[in-house]
Amino acid sequence: MRLILTILVATLLVGCASKSEEEDPNATEKQYYETAQASLRANNFEAAIEKLQRLEARFPFGRYAEQSQLEIIYAYYKSAQPESARAAADRFIRLHPQHPNIDYAYYLRGMASFDQDQNFLERFLPIDPSTRDLGSAKDSFNDFAQLVRKYPNSKYAPDAQRRMVYLRNLMAEHEVKVAQYYIKRGAYVAAANRGRYVFEKFQETPAVPDALAIMVEAYRHMDMPDLANETLLVLNTNFPDHKSLDKDGNFKMNRSIKNSDRSWLNIITFGLAG
Repeated sequence: MRLILTILVATLLVGCASKSEEEDPNATEKQYYETAQASLRANNFEAAIEKLQRLEARFPFGRYAEQSQLEIIYAYYKSAQPESARAAADRFIRLHPQHPNIDYAYYLRGMASFDQDQNFLERFLPIDPSTRDLGSAKDSFNDFAQLVRKYPNSKYAPDAQRRMVYLRNLMAEHEVKVAQYYIKRGAYVAAANRGRYVFEKFQETPAVPDALAIMVEAYRHMDMPDLANETLLVLNTNFPDHKSLDKDGNFKMNRSIKNSDRSWLNIITFGLAG
């Protein structure tokens, strides 16, 4: 009990000391900024956010105001608050369109969405990222695209371009996964449309041969031999080793899953098992 009381008293004293230091009415703008910088260097991002907010509130037109608005984007990003990071980046871009480091705001905005797209469970389980919703991935791709388009010479542009390649491949693979689901469920028109969309919009991605194979299969199921043969010719010509082709270049059909074929386990687990 004595130990617990000692810890509680020490915690209260530290908290009071920190509070009095942060709320010191005589602190200068530079002192506010330096304490915020100390929190950033210590990776105490929550404290840094509070100090940067207090700095801007007290000195909205001071010499450190713009820099604090830029650094709070980073603090939000590092503290896993992607929505706040994006909002802070949008505000900075709107208020300071000619700032020499505005490319950094665009980059952090894209990074906030990029990390938001990384599912928590994906870090611990072998989850295919292309099978989940890619709303944040699309936002991230658009943010990086703006950065590269507006500031091609930015030092952040090369990394943004590499991430765009990854995100584009991911979005293409997602479309293929959806098309494969449609094939299994017998929705052949929707499957063919998805495959064609990948072929037209995501050229030079690894998903293109799978998209062509889906189109061939869907057209055959719909009894459209001309379209099926034309697509098969493209697949054979460009990707002769694709898994959907045998050694003679003939297409191997898959069987779609009708509701009557599904087991009770498959139905109650929404297609995840059985």
